[in-house]
Amino acid sequence: MLSQAHEVFLEVARQLSFTKAGQTLFLSQSAVSKRVRALEEHYKTGLFERLGNSVQLTPAGELLYQKLLLARQLQHELHLEFAALSPAFSPPLDMVIGASTTISLYVIPPVLSAYLGQFPNTRLTLKNRNSENILKALLDHEIDLGIIEGIHRVSNVTYTPLLTDEVIAVCSGRNPLLRQPLLAADLLRTPVALRETGSGTLAVLEEALAAKGIRLADLPVKVRLGGTEALKNFVRVDTCLAFLPRQAVTKELAAGELVEVPILDLNLVRHFEFVQRKGTENNLPYKAFVQFAKRYYGAEGPK
Repeated sequence: MLSQAHEVFLEVARQLSFTKAGQTLFLSQSAVSKRVRALEEHYKTGLFERLGNSVQLTPAGELLYQKLLLARQLQHELHLEFAALSPAFSPPLDMVIGASTTISLYVIPPVLSAYLGQFPNTRLTLKNRNSENILKALLDHEIDLGIIEGIHRVSNVTYTPLLTDEVIAVCSGRNPLLRQPLLAADLLRTPVALRETGSGTLAVLEEALAAKGIRLADLPVKVRLGGTEALKNFVRVDTCLAFLPRQAVTKELAAGELVEVPILDLNLVRHFEFVQRKGTENNLPYKAFVQFAKRYYGAEGPK
């Protein structure tokens, strides 16, 4: 089994930061440094090069990192197989997942609850950022699994579909001016509130408008807000139009606080997808979590 020092080394190597590793592991930076130094003394060689505020792996460190990744994978497989043979065997397991705002708020919580009910010894952390920053966290090795929406493809990332959602235009239920259906061209004369740059919801809208020859910059944007909840709460009391995931406004639509405004010639469908760095798709326990979530959101809908 991997020692605590090896687990600390893996986290520093993954994030290339003693500070970030300490934050993730809830250890002080001095405690992280102490464990790394102990490994360097054990192996009689340096594992990291200190470059000001950043670090990088030495050849010895890179060798140890790759071998420990294999050892961790074997350890996960061993734990799963032993758990199948002996239900009393249930070692603790840490998972860090990143998800975009809409997914974190409305899509993944019931999956996490069901997963933790089946695997109660899992210590699971969910990082909530917009799609662009979740992808960045993945490429920076801050997370090993992300779930994002409506973003351009990156060549060194694997995309696995989870489910499909719809983005709709809404306005306040007290706004009588925007209850009639619109066309995309009408948006050029309609004040709108939008999500921040990097949002998957915004990316879907931008792509659909581009197909109509309309740029986001052409719209009369009243405000840009970071986060689905901020945008939803703003449009409830304002007179402008906003584009939000249907899943995010179900209750408000039912209560009449928001009203859907059909845009007859815009198809705002986006896909929620798992993202992983190429070559890590079979790494446990994330492979098992992806399979679990896909079963949860199967062809028959949420269970």
